Amino acid sequence: MNKFNRLHIHMTDAQSWPLDIPSMPDLSKKGAFQAGLSYSPSDFKKIQTYAIERGVEIVVEFDMPGHTTSIAYTYPELIAGADAKPWDTYCNEPPCGTLKLNSPEVPKFLEKLFDDALPRVAPYSAYFHTGGDEVNKQVYLLDDTVKSNDTAVIGPLIQKLVDRNHDQIRKAGLAPIVWEEMALEWNLTLGSDVLVQSWLSESSVATLTAKGHKVLAGNYNFWYLDCGKGQWLNFDNGASFQQYYPFLDYCSPVKNWRLVYSYDPLGGVPANETHLVMGGEVHIWSEQTDPVNLDDMVWPRASAAGEVLWSGRQDASGQNRSQITAAPRLADMRERMVSRGISAGPVQMVFCTQSNATECALWCTDTWMDGWMIGSYRRSMVAYLAGVSSVEFLLIVISWVIDRMENSAWLAWTFQTR
Repeated sequence: MNKFNRLHIHMTDAQSWPLDIPSMPDLSKKGAFQAGLSYSPSDFKKIQTYAIERGVEIVVEFDMPGHTTSIAYTYPELIAGADAKPWDTYCNEPPCGTLKLNSPEVPKFLEKLFDDALPRVAPYSAYFHTGGDEVNKQVYLLDDTVKSNDTAVIGPLIQKLVDRNHDQIRKAGLAPIVWEEMALEWNLTLGSDVLVQSWLSESSVATLTAKGHKVLAGNYNFWYLDCGKGQWLNFDNGASFQQYYPFLDYCSPVKNWRLVYSYDPLGGVPANETHLVMGGEVHIWSEQTDPVNLDDMVWPRASAAGEVLWSGRQDASGQNRSQITAAPRLADMRERMVSRGISAGPVQMVFCTQSNATECALWCTDTWMDGWMIGSYRRSMVAYLAGVSSVEFLLIVISWVIDRMENSAWLAWTFQTR
């Protein structure tokens, strides 16, 4: 319906390892939140098969070297700084931990891990994501194989880790994906087949294409749909309460559909480099998102990003596309989703969607407001989806994003089984 044909699942993270690895069964047995909250091999196959039969390609991510603390529940010797305190010194989110960068046991573990996972991915996807975001150099002071926070020491070791992973991924017939920090912060040498996922700033995409990288766009200031719900952290009364009041999250405010629609993935990219922008992702992370509120968190805002990716931020005359003409299309799309049982939030209030309500748009000149107009809409409806299992939940999400195979739009979120 929304013409997203790729679903990027940030499968593993510091908090949970929710994918069963038959050759290393304790990874999920000890690393998942609890017994039963992991994807079995049959679940994993079902998800990918269900998706590919409907034109959706699942892109799996094992994030590393950071965001790997859940491995320590099974293989503590592989992880440095596991649950280190204070956590905000050593990582972006608790529990801290990173793969040891100079341990001979880590490559052996990774080879066994990928030997198990990649053959189960390759029939259904052309890509595998190896992460690389938010690597905290301070944690390597706690790595007994590194004992340094010097980027000149850490960088070559990360390069070696990434090269090893990408070589194995290529042998499986897949192309690697990394987060932008690998290219821009750590300045790694990446193969020409590597897709670099940008998220940190509007200028990152242009910086990456200038270096010759293929890029996925998705600036968090526009396309992070989980933003604006406030902190997931708690604060003690006193100094921290005062410092962080009113407890906004790092990426507030909410990215409303109009802001989503305003983002230009090609902004600042020279015309002779736009071919390197392969598409884009709109993201939903799971700190405060689960099956109960997912519908309203994603839709219809992701639909606005989909139109940007399909049609471009500018029209044929080079003018930015208008919210005023987009709103009727988005409202109609929302009604189609609601009619299929998706609890997508309203685009505007019912008064605006019932008729040609000229009061529901605002025009401004350089001096003051001078006019109002709006298109016509259908009446709003409400439906709810609840009580589904984690596998059913993923299958439902996949069904949302099916329509065609030949587009450039990607939908991404992180899912940690709860």
